[in-house]
Amino acid sequence: MPKDQQIILNSKTRDSSSKIIFDDPILCSQFLRDYVEDVPCLRTVRPEDIEDVSDQYVPLFAEERNADRVKKVNIKNDVPFFLISLIEHKTKVEYNVCMQIFRYMIYIWEAYEKEAESMQKGITRQKEFKYPPILPIVYYEGKQKWTVPLHFKSRIMKGESFVKYIPDFQYCLVPLRDYSSQELLEKEDEISLLMLINRMQTEEDVTEFRNLPVQKLQSILKSTPEHLVNIISDVLLAFLLKANLSVDEAEEVVGRLREKNMGQLFENMDPIDIPARRKELAEKMEKVLAHERRIQEDQRKMQEDQRKIQEDQRKVQEDQRKVQEDIREAQEIRKKAQKDIQEAQEIRKKAQEDIREAQEIQSRAQEQRRKNRADIQKIKEEQNKVREERRKLEMERRKLEEMRGNSENTSPIA
Repeated sequence: MPKDQQIILNSKTRDSSSKIIFDDPILCSQFLRDYVEDVPCLRTVRPEDIEDVSDQYVPLFAEERNADRVKKVNIKNDVPFFLISLIEHKTKVEYNVCMQIFRYMIYIWEAYEKEAESMQKGITRQKEFKYPPILPIVYYEGKQKWTVPLHFKSRIMKGESFVKYIPDFQYCLVPLRDYSSQELLEKEDEISLLMLINRMQTEEDVTEFRNLPVQKLQSILKSTPEHLVNIISDVLLAFLLKANLSVDEAEEVVGRLREKNMGQLFENMDPIDIPARRKELAEKMEKVLAHERRIQEDQRKMQEDQRKIQEDQRKVQEDQRKVQEDIREAQEIRKKAQKDIQEAQEIRKKAQEDIREAQEIQSRAQEQRRKNRADIQKIKEEQNKVREERRKLEMERRKLEEMRGNSENTSPIA
């Protein structure tokens, strides 16, 4: 296959292959029997004893914890318990695993309590009620030595001083790098073969794996179910592709494993130069990252342009809103002006009517004044006539008085 068509796996490849150990009940039961030696009841655990309940708890935490698994183990004639498996494969150790495990414990016990209460109300407050045991396991594939203390109290300030008053537990650590290839091979089961593949991180690891006794590898796969052969093949394929082998080369090697032909597994294949492969992979990843950075920059510019367009659209919408408000305001003003004009016209009409009425009143008043003046004139004339009559009467009276006086003066003395 051309180089530009080779597949480069993402950083979650090892995460995916590690989860398989605890996802498959056969592999999980083998892991518990082989690598948890201080819990006697696990020596007889069977695949059918293991129930996966991860969906109830893992989604409660961050996406980076998706590799975690929670199992309910029901061993015949024994108390059921829960298993928490945390898979750590980072280059640096994770110091907060104790707190993460403690959170899982709280959630598991709370869920158990609610379930018990739903079946029999008030049972959790009885003396006989007890919570199920929880076995926390940390499966570590990193190259560095695991330096995190195993006790929960190590994460609490003054943990030793308050040891009687704080919860404490110890998790079971299974560090893959602490097991030699020979120790893993002696287990003679599929889980150990998977761990041998996951253990390959350096060129020396690959060389050591290629030199393992073929007979022992063959004996492991002799009675392996087909679905487990497929799982082991997928994990090996992921490793080979991550080591930057071509797809054709990797498929050829994996095809021999699917045929359970471990003797010719790496036949005719050049030695895997891990540093060279990593350098080549790093160069390709750098190109990919550079391309991604360009895409991100283009996306950033596009987003900035979109933001500016949206800002311009927002301004246009704001201007349109203002124009519409101005139009509405102008219409309102026009409507009010028309109303004012109508009112003014009404007032003018009424004023004209008032003027006409005033004019009529004034005309009537003038006519009345004219009549009054005529009446006054008549009255004056009548007054003049009366005065003239009075004057004449007065003259007549005087004449009569004179005549009376004269008559008295001329009459003979008796």
